[in-house]
Amino acid sequence: MKKFKLILNVILTIFVLTYFVIPSMAAEKATKEECMVKVKEAVKMIKEKGLEATLKTINDKKGPFVWKDAYVFCIDDEKAKFMAHPYLPQRMIGWSMIDWRDSNGMKAFEEFVKLGKAKGEGWVSYMHAKQQGAKPRPKSSYIYRIPDQKVIVGAGIYE
Repeated sequence: MKKFKLILNVILTIFVLTYFVIPSMAAEKATKEECMVKVKEAVKMIKEKGLEATLKTINDKKGPFVWKDAYVFCIDDEKAKFMAHPYLPQRMIGWSMIDWRDSNGMKAFEEFVKLGKAKGEGWVSYMHAKQQGAKPRPKSSYIYRIPDQKVIVGAGIYE
């Protein structure tokens, strides 16, 4: 059982590292303002077309919620489980990120949930390496919680 948990943790770590690597490969950098606009567009779509339809759109890496080197993601507001992720939906959806720590030990996804519940929206800054072995860099994610949906929509940029 311990071996199984270790293997699962290694796999999850690989997925998390990949989660941050793929979108950062684009040449043009997204801005904080664009993150806020895209997140609010996704929230509007959830309210107008429903959660399931919007999750499908967010999961489309060629869709409107992937631009430059950034993308919109969606997590639940309890365990920070991915509900939508455009680069690795088949692997990331359902994974709880609540215990994931940045390179300084900060539980960034736990902070997403706390911020969403306390203020509804805002920015969370943390450190993250784009790929395994790379030097960690500052990253900020804009978080918006939809209270009646118990959903958090976010998008982030490397600073």
